[in-house]
Amino acid sequence: MIKILKLKPEHWQTMRRHVAAQAPLEACGLLAGKQDSVETVLRVRNADQSPVRYRMDAQEQYNAFMWLDANELDLVGIFHSHPAGPETVSPTDIAEAAYEVVHIIWSRKNQIWNARGFWIEKGYFTEVTLQVLAEQ
Repeated sequence: MIKILKLKPEHWQTMRRHVAAQAPLEACGLLAGKQDSVETVLRVRNADQSPVRYRMDAQEQYNAFMWLDANELDLVGIFHSHPAGPETVSPTDIAEAAYEVVHIIWSRKNQIWNARGFWIEKGYFTEVTLQVLAEQ
């Protein structure tokens, strides 16, 4: 289980811009990296085009996994948005969590987007610290 996921400011901004651009629909994507560090954000189209659920476009998800393999990176996280809340995982998120990775949930309050990380396993979730590293 990952307790702290490390991201660069550009990863944070890429996710934030993606979820904001897709609102009021849920947005989604994958995080590529090694161990507890993100190296790349891969945006994936929400095939459901829904404001209350997401399903990654199968071809885009497949292409992303092929890219991960080709670049010798691991899936370290999945992100999606809850444009109208909640700020935490939903029962659907728990039921449909298929990968033991950090799940980042983006939500907005007063038009400001924020994110929280969670580890979902065997029907339970634990909050994960999202550490945005300083610019170098």
